[in-house]
Amino acid sequence: MAVGTMISLALYFLVMLGIGLYAYRKSTSDVSGFMLGGRSLGPGVTALSAGASDMSGWMLMGVPGAMFLSGLSSAWISFGLVIGAFLNYIIVAPRLRTYTELAKDSITLPDFFENRFADSSRALRITSSVVIILFFTLYTSSGIVAGGKLFESSFGLSYEIGLYITAGVVVLYTLFGGFLAVSLTDFVQGCIMFVALVLVPIVAINDVGGTSAMLNTIEQINPEFLDLFSGGSVIAIFSALAWGLGYFGQPHIIVRFMAIRSVDDIPKARLIGMTWMIVALFGAMATGFAGVAYVAKTGMAIDDAETIFILLGQILFHPLIAGFLLAAILAAIMSTISSQLLVTSSSLTGDFYQAFLNKDASEKQLVFVGRVSVALVALVAVFLAYDRESSILTLVSNAWAGFGAAFGPLVILSLYWKKMTRHGALAGMVTGALTVLVWIYAPITIGGESLSSVMYEIVPGFIVATIAIVVVSHLTAKDQPELEAVFDAVAAKHS
Repeated sequence: MAVGTMISLALYFLVMLGIGLYAYRKSTSDVSGFMLGGRSLGPGVTALSAGASDMSGWMLMGVPGAMFLSGLSSAWISFGLVIGAFLNYIIVAPRLRTYTELAKDSITLPDFFENRFADSSRALRITSSVVIILFFTLYTSSGIVAGGKLFESSFGLSYEIGLYITAGVVVLYTLFGGFLAVSLTDFVQGCIMFVALVLVPIVAINDVGGTSAMLNTIEQINPEFLDLFSGGSVIAIFSALAWGLGYFGQPHIIVRFMAIRSVDDIPKARLIGMTWMIVALFGAMATGFAGVAYVAKTGMAIDDAETIFILLGQILFHPLIAGFLLAAILAAIMSTISSQLLVTSSSLTGDFYQAFLNKDASEKQLVFVGRVSVALVALVAVFLAYDRESSILTLVSNAWAGFGAAFGPLVILSLYWKKMTRHGALAGMVTGALTVLVWIYAPITIGGESLSSVMYEIVPGFIVATIAIVVVSHLTAKDQPELEAVFDAVAAKHS
């Protein structure tokens, strides 16, 4: 590997670890500081942290790869994500920030569910925590696999060494710096991703002769690449757009709304976050398009479409810049892993250790348990990542739908419907998750195709969960004066 590339990557790792050290000294003396950064995040950090933890390597590898293979028709998922992210800022962010603070200063999503419905049975906390721990451990493993393969394919290192480097750096800054470190590193990583996704497509398009030349080349190769509706039925387009529904139930994203320093900062965070997301997604799609024209122009062989960003970065740029671009991919991977590690750690610490093992634990003990949990989850994820052909990756690909269906309707209705009950909340969570699993794994076909091939599983999951919440809440309705008073206080702040 070129010396310039190595220097860029070394600087990147040092910056990440330096931020972890800064955050360790700044805000990890109590559990609120470790898990939520003391609810002190500014709008810029909140926005880019949410964006970076959301997109992962999917933005730099998956989107360009999809555009390279199928053209504009693959853009519908991106459109759905933009719509979902925007509505998440409008519908969920303001009320969740206020409600989690008024509901006994809830610092985790299971904590909020329990406090919102005064659930003395702990059923909501346990069920939601199990969902988070299970899916995020697998999700984290997927990210570590991506890091291992990146080091193997780009740096010539063994796959196993790549796993440990990826996990090791993330664990160090997450373990010591907590939520503030994760959010600050996400901010820096979001900036790196943004610059990379602007730089690569501009240089690549210029290299193939400009936008007109690129589009002419693509049209000669396959005119359907320029057709937004090519090969897509109404159901297929709707399923792609439905990815946006997942935002309402992603714990690692909506926890950022709980941590922003003020509700008044949310509009500014929305502007920053949506601008970042739209430009970055457009850059990712343009990279895939430019890759089609570049490969046609040069006759370059490409075995895996999802490596087009890496190949263009290595071919078109100086090694020092190429190292920066590889760091952008690592940033995308690590930002998501760190967020998932911390959310899983917070559930293990607050929702199991403190709730069931040591109710009188001191702040120092809880922070220590949180750090141990980060390390343990990472070790399990690395262990699972050793099996490169594991079906874990298939399961993780459906985690977005699982979280969206299990938590999405629950989060929205808990913020806007006063008469919702804990029984309704539990019914919605369970039926949403089960519907997604049945839709994926049930041996049922329509026209010879599996259910998930016909329609994205988040759609039936979201619908069934919403119906279950409404029906069961009506059947178990009762007066809840104290809970309704808190609800009214939140509603009054946002009327």
